Amino acid sequence: MKARAHVFVTGRVQGVFFRSTVADLAESLDLAGWVRNLSDGRVEAILEGERSQVEKVVDFCRRGPPGAHVHDLGVNWEEWKGEFSDFKIIY
Repeated sequence: MKARAHVFVTGRVQGVFFRSTVADLAESLDLAGWVRNLSDGRVEAILEGERSQVEKVVDFCRRGPPGAHVHDLGVNWEEWKGEFSDFKIIY
């Protein structure tokens, strides 16, 4: 089943390779979408693909890579749109 998650990660999540780790994991799971830093210190991502694979990235976002300290994770499950062909980091 296809799914889409719009994720906001709060905490010490910038400057700890959060975006690149999410991108690597998403690509390895054949997901599409993007991840970016926000000016308020959060990380935002949109993940699309098989729900079980999207859930794996969402679960990773709950803890993040070494050096990250996730304080809160907001996940909005949305209708799959299929608007992305790959996964990228937005700078």
